[in-house]
Amino acid sequence: MEAELVALAASGASTLITLMVSDAWAQTKTRLAAVLGRTGDERETLRELEASRAVLVSALAEADDATVAAVEGEWRARLSQLLLADSSCVEDLHFLAPVPGYAVHNNITGRVQAGLLIQAGRIERSTFHTLPEQTA
Repeated sequence: MEAELVALAASGASTLITLMVSDAWAQTKTRLAAVLGRTGDERETLRELEASRAVLVSALAEADDATVAAVEGEWRARLSQLLLADSSCVEDLHFLAPVPGYAVHNNITGRVQAGLLIQAGRIERSTFHTLPEQTA
């Protein structure tokens, strides 16, 4: 069971790093701070998450892979400690686990057009302007 928790912490840390630089971070950070802050101050945990995010964003901008790995390692250790101390947190951290077998496959069929194609999970508040079709 311990090996499974360590593996979960590793995949969770990897997902956390991905979330830190995504649009989902705003929703994720509060949830994560609530789980990680169980044993301490939730607000302090939120500050630590935001500080890690700032370091990560800077490291990615500078292509500093060592710093990115260090941030991920720090959160892997923190998640491992949490899960080993209280395995009931597994359920609360399920949003960090990758969905097994989840993949997206798209097929585009029909006549060939020179136009705009957008593939996204969700788009909000966007306006797209296109030129009118020209007839020959």
